Amino acid sequence: MQDVMQDTMKDQIQLTFNKKREFFDGGHTKSYDFRITQLKKLRKMIETHEDDIIEALYHDLHKPVFEAYTAEIGVMYEEINHAIKNLKKWMKPQRAASPLVFQPSKSRTYSEPLGVVLIIGPWNYPFQLLIAPLVGAIAAGNCAIIKPSDQTRHTSNLVKKLMEETFPEEYISVVQGPGAMIGPMLIEALRFDHIFFTGSPAVGSKIAEMAARHLSPVTLELGGKSPVIVTEDAKIDVAAKRLTWAKYFNTGQTCVCPDYLIVHEDVKDEFIDRMKHYIREFFGEDPSKSDSYGRIVNEKRFNILSSYLKEGEGNIIVGGRSNKDELYIEPTIIDHVTFEHQIMQEEIFGPILPVLTYRELREVVEMVRENRYPLALYLYTENKRTEEYIISNIEFGGGCINNGMVHVANTHLPFGGVGNSGMGMYHGKYSFDLFSHKKSIINTKTFLDPSLRYAPYNNKKLKLAKKYFGKK
Repeated sequence: MQDVMQDTMKDQIQLTFNKKREFFDGGHTKSYDFRITQLKKLRKMIETHEDDIIEALYHDLHKPVFEAYTAEIGVMYEEINHAIKNLKKWMKPQRAASPLVFQPSKSRTYSEPLGVVLIIGPWNYPFQLLIAPLVGAIAAGNCAIIKPSDQTRHTSNLVKKLMEETFPEEYISVVQGPGAMIGPMLIEALRFDHIFFTGSPAVGSKIAEMAARHLSPVTLELGGKSPVIVTEDAKIDVAAKRLTWAKYFNTGQTCVCPDYLIVHEDVKDEFIDRMKHYIREFFGEDPSKSDSYGRIVNEKRFNILSSYLKEGEGNIIVGGRSNKDELYIEPTIIDHVTFEHQIMQEEIFGPILPVLTYRELREVVEMVRENRYPLALYLYTENKRTEEYIISNIEFGGGCINNGMVHVANTHLPFGGVGNSGMGMYHGKYSFDLFSHKKSIINTKTFLDPSLRYAPYNNKKLKLAKKYFGKK
């Protein structure tokens, strides 16, 4: 029976893919008018269903209304409005220089849509991290199949319903189901023109392997252990306040969440005291009763995080309480952590902050390289030379100086990882470019046709060629 169901699903996926290929090949998605209309329809869809989106996110993650609006809806308005405002400029052919030897010519690049793309979203921001790449795919003139996370079924079901109401199946559609089953059905069976995945490095590597069989290009937005560095000259109160917000936003379930703290030993105690203060100020004496604090996505994730609490038992200096029935874990800080502890071996993805200390700045570089290529890095310092040293000596996707996580909300900045934390970048114009092919064209006039390049070749032509192509 299960095999029959899987075969039926495969047939349905193949059918919807074929419809999109036919729709794209018919040229329906390429005009400016079509693209701008679809972006406005997407924006209208979100505006009309704000309350439904917030409600679904609450059921899936107990996400506070403020966090749901700002991180899942508000940033999407920014992304869509930015694309609408700039699309005409992005679509224009771009001039390029033409070397003297190719004259009389004009050179240009044309941004061409790729075709039919696949977008696979995660569970931690189950609306925003599906819609953000979709904005780029629409702006660039593609058709899309989107696959929401099966871990957040309320949001996934809502996304499917809204997409079916807003867009025709031959243009954009949603596929649901367990990723382990649906992923191979999509990626192994079909040749997508681009695959965009947000999730874990382990799953990302499998997707890249499957995509390689079709030579389908991939963008992998992954994760990693993103460090927070607090120097002895940092503004301690401001740094503690901003880190507390960033660490416990979405209950720590953010790919660019501050994963662990490296603080100068001279200011460690003061810094932790200020974090304690702000945890109480933000969430009260009992965060489980706070409307501003969420929950863990499921029991599996809860159990993983609980194992970190057990490992750190005795060294917990803030928080540590949990409730499995409510999938609740208190904002927690753990001291006396080493790189041998399990919590320092993998991305935490929860409201637990391990603390390490340093004396010399060079130690920080060595410590971060224990978990090389983080997706983000956050440095709190008032010293310009320290800032330049860290930026120059540590490889990471992106980050902030004296702030946390806000770089991902700037549509003018690219967002993406490096090394184990991912490949490719998007947001704003970078999303448009990601889902476009830059077609290069040289257009040469016919009124002049120098004989230099044509056979028969001789020494005179060779000397002229050396003059044009030789060392300057």
